[in-house]
Amino acid sequence: MNTRLFYLIAIICFSLLSPASGQESDRVRTEIEDLLSMQSEAWNKGDIEGFMQTYWDQDELQFLSKSGPTFGYQNTLQNYYKRYPDRQSMGQLTFNVISLNKRSRKVYSLIGRYHLERVGIDNLEGYFLLILQKIRGHWKIVADSTH
Repeated sequence: MNTRLFYLIAIICFSLLSPASGQESDRVRTEIEDLLSMQSEAWNKGDIEGFMQTYWDQDELQFLSKSGPTFGYQNTLQNYYKRYPDRQSMGQLTFNVISLNKRSRKVYSLIGRYHLERVGIDNLEGYFLLILQKIRGHWKIVADSTH
């Protein structure tokens, strides 16, 4: 094949594929940002179970905090109830996405910052790393490391 023709075909293919990749990336980013918005809205209403709807409801869920690792959806849910027993302790939660990286077609990692504004007690803030996986058409948090 002629070298010029090869390069022309490569350029055409690249230009046809690039917008789709960009659109897919934008769509995924929006879906994952929506997931974080759902989390903060549920949290800010005092709805821990609603907040947990974004997590993978399986024993393989992994959660790592300064207290150590927790395995499983139910154990993670119970830890949230223990740590945040009332609305005052829950406060108002906000997230900021620092980076979102594609690991495979159905797996992304997200690094972010959280801030928990609380009245009458100390505020909390820190960083988190989430591993998200598309499961049955929905993004779910399969691993969370929050500090």
